[in-house]
Amino acid sequence: MSFRFRSASGTSWLGDPIDARPLFAPELGALLDTLRGLRPADWGRTAVPRWTVHDLAAHILGDYYGRLGSTGGGHRGAPAPGETLEAFIHRTNQEWVDLHADDSPASLIDALESAGTQLAGRFATADLDAPALGVSWAGAGPAPAWLDIAREFTEYWTHRQQIRHAVGRDTDLRTPAAAVVLDTFMRALPHTLRRTTAPAGTQMRVTVAGTAEGTWTVTATEHGWSLAVPPSGRPAATLALDTETAWRLCTRGADPAAALARARIEGERRLAEAACRIVSIVY
Repeated sequence: MSFRFRSASGTSWLGDPIDARPLFAPELGALLDTLRGLRPADWGRTAVPRWTVHDLAAHILGDYYGRLGSTGGGHRGAPAPGETLEAFIHRTNQEWVDLHADDSPASLIDALESAGTQLAGRFATADLDAPALGVSWAGAGPAPAWLDIAREFTEYWTHRQQIRHAVGRDTDLRTPAAAVVLDTFMRALPHTLRRTTAPAGTQMRVTVAGTAEGTWTVTATEHGWSLAVPPSGRPAATLALDTETAWRLCTRGADPAAALARARIEGERRLAEAACRIVSIVY
């Protein structure tokens, strides 16, 4: 099964489109299996700062309802005067979690299964070329639907890993899900390097080795950095990471200094250090 999609309109500075649509149903199944296997005490374990496993499950449900266009009994509203989009997102996420603090684990699982199944069905037939929501960490607004959908998939995948870690399990790095997640995260590279100057034609390469391996080459152009220019010759810098470090870096589960300490760098260190500032979430 292929998870690449060739856009009729060609590629862009974001690189070749990604088709994450077939992955939503299996990801939902993996999440439900994880949640159903939890012990009662596991629901109260810390999954991310300030949120328990129960909180994070409620947050995922809120995301499902948001994409389905339903409030699910909650009220999202609009940004307050002077409130940034990031602040609005964080505030309403917390309000949603607080609203569902007393939901039983069983009711959360049932609601996740129902809403997640509807959402997977909706994404399955989505037009990947259509304009969609902006992806701030990629500097794309509006973004092509393929990036918006892939971004949405990475969020669900990341939250499932956070739940796994909270209960003492390792990251689930089975492909193709992890490979698609990393490919999506790396679409933040041009935006990450937007303030890094280099002569046109300079190439910076990121390689990831391990279960979900890949190579991404970003090129300086007169219009900014681009993932659409084919690799040619030796890059000015190469940043080599392992899979676990790479995805944690992109989601700030590892900070740039820690990632650099584990990385192998060749060529211009300043370019590698700039690439290591990548963030592929609303942060």
